[in-house]
Amino acid sequence: MAGRNLAGMNQTFAPLAPTNAVSPVIDRVETILVDLPTIRPHKLSVATMNGQTLMLVKLHCSDGVVGIGEGTTIGGLAYGGESPESMKLAIDTYFAAVMLGQDATRIQALMARIGKAVKENRFAKSAVETALLDAHGKRLGLPVSELLGGRRRDRLAVAWTLASGDTATDIAEAERMLDLRRHRIFKLKIGARDIRDDIAHVAAIKRALGDRAAVRVDVNMAWSETEAAHGMAALADAGCELVEQPVAAAAGLVRLVRRFPTALMADESLSGPESAFELARVHGADVFAVKIEQCGGCFNALRVAAIADAAGIGLYGGTMLEGAVGSIASAHAFSTFANLQWGTELFGPLLLTEEILCEPLDYSDFALTVPSGPGLGIQLDDDRVAFFARDGLRRKTRPAGQGG
Repeated sequence: MAGRNLAGMNQTFAPLAPTNAVSPVIDRVETILVDLPTIRPHKLSVATMNGQTLMLVKLHCSDGVVGIGEGTTIGGLAYGGESPESMKLAIDTYFAAVMLGQDATRIQALMARIGKAVKENRFAKSAVETALLDAHGKRLGLPVSELLGGRRRDRLAVAWTLASGDTATDIAEAERMLDLRRHRIFKLKIGARDIRDDIAHVAAIKRALGDRAAVRVDVNMAWSETEAAHGMAALADAGCELVEQPVAAAAGLVRLVRRFPTALMADESLSGPESAFELARVHGADVFAVKIEQCGGCFNALRVAAIADAAGIGLYGGTMLEGAVGSIASAHAFSTFANLQWGTELFGPLLLTEEILCEPLDYSDFALTVPSGPGLGIQLDDDRVAFFARDGLRRKTRPAGQGG
């Protein structure tokens, strides 16, 4: 159409941005430890949690935009090599040094730069990448899900973990969740007791709930391979539909997978795309539990999902019991997955007694709504964060002689 006269077409075009426009850079990196109580003790094979510590990171950019991210672990160092305290130290000491003054809009390039300076530290990297995505989404007026390729779903089914350790208490809790229409998928934390007691516990809960709810278990690597073979057979007979990481070794998963009608899910064995590829290569799982923190961020979580899809492995959106920020970052990533056959476990904020958002997340009709606002689509209540910060007002106002 060269030479065509466009006069009179009455179209208005926005002017192009100047080619020498300066991109916003990172001016300041701020980290905060926030200690929040839980609604009840949360018993796992690796630890019993009576509260949760969130490591929040704020990236202050030269254009005035502030991005937020979160790093969280299960039971401090009981789960793995990082803790909220170590994440704060790593970001303050090492991450910030390579981030300050860098282009805040080149997220993957900046994460690659961080990767060259900081080995491992996947949880801390996930928190920083989340903050970069939040800031850029706010800058562009787009949800994080759109920066990750575009969401396919606005609502995510959410499982609830029953982890009181008492059968009657767990049944009553499950009945309450069904009545509230909050959850109809329940995962039981087992592995800390004798295997026969655990199987009886699961069977009793499944009998009580019947077809009204799905029952799954997470062993958190507590069983030997011999115990897992016996346990998976018995759990299948009890009506359990999925067993998560019964043994620690990936080789053990390979020998267990597809021997039983119950699906086998890899969790702790997944630490990013490389481990996902190896598990897929050896047919080591029916399902992948994808966690953005274990993967090192949302972009790596998407790569793990692509590997699973190519290998015909089902997907489940996992959790590190993150608070609102980490859970919603996960929700944005999971909303873009082509397949999410096993739903998600993004119940972390519901386990906490205190709210740190200006507007709580929408959990209703057995699902979590993915926010549609710019960035993560949430806003921190800075006064509440300041109150519950480790060096914040709650500790400063506690009467003398009171601990904890």
